[in-house]
Amino acid sequence: MAAKSFVVLLLPVALVLLAGSSLAVVQLENGYYSKTCPNVEAIVREEMGKIISAAPSLTGPLLRLHFHDCFVRGCDASVLLNSTEGNAAEMDADPNKSLRGFGSVERVKAKLEAACPNTVSCADVLALMARDAVVLAKGPFWPVALGRRDGRVSSAAEAADQLPPAYGDIPLLTKIFHSKGLDLKDLVVLSGAHTLGTAHCPSYASRLYNFNSAYNADPSLDSEYADRLRMRCKSRDDKAMLSEMDPGSYKTFDTSYYSHVAKRRGLFQSDAALLADATTRDYVQRMATGKFDDLFFRDFGESMIKMGNVGLLTGAEGEIRKKCYVTN
Repeated sequence: MAAKSFVVLLLPVALVLLAGSSLAVVQLENGYYSKTCPNVEAIVREEMGKIISAAPSLTGPLLRLHFHDCFVRGCDASVLLNSTEGNAAEMDADPNKSLRGFGSVERVKAKLEAACPNTVSCADVLALMARDAVVLAKGPFWPVALGRRDGRVSSAAEAADQLPPAYGDIPLLTKIFHSKGLDLKDLVVLSGAHTLGTAHCPSYASRLYNFNSAYNADPSLDSEYADRLRMRCKSRDDKAMLSEMDPGSYKTFDTSYYSHVAKRRGLFQSDAALLADATTRDYVQRMATGKFDDLFFRDFGESMIKMGNVGLLTGAEGEIRKKCYVTN
């Protein structure tokens, strides 16, 4: 396997992103807080080091929080808002009920509030924490341009409708990614985030039991791997049991996820779907050789930068929340 290295990506200050059908110029900056909170990245990095040292399994969940935020209303930290009377927030949508790491976000935000009150948005905190989670899992570094503002609206219904589902096939996933200004390469590259973390049985059990009238298990799933999963996941509703998304390497950011997918051992249907399209299949097979870690690291950083600029609130839009779970 190729030696792992940190990859630094340089981008212009003004980033252009195709979001839906409209072309938007979003003003994020490297060094956005250079005068108002010059130590923001150092503060986040230090606190993240403590968090991951105490709980290494949080790398995947903290990365996932950023994904799930950006795919609904853009990267505005709306996934962090608590539900209120009369409104079910994103975190209470079925796809988000297994999210973890909210307390860690509040811990980092509190440190920043103590150093720079009312300055750093929760959306920027999420973006920095996701990057640092990957770095601490021996993955790539990429520059995170800052200046996002926090949204005031959070909807469970929108989350249920807009998040890429674990059962998604290529046409559905492509449609969802395209609606966020992301392409097929971003889809296969960002799927590589499944190298980190675990998943609860209900998110994949449909592949193991009564898959359809012809098959008990999903025929796209390796039969030996399916047998192993059934040993852990006794029923569709076993919410307590967890399986590693990248068995044997779920705390380390690397290309081994693609090796599992190439062997038909991807945990989700959305993982298996990557073999159903020529473009995504070619990428999976290249990464599965273990010879292109540096390329994957660079691609992942580039796709994360694109995703981190989806549907932004900037300037006077939104707000800077003092506490990430409630609007001001």
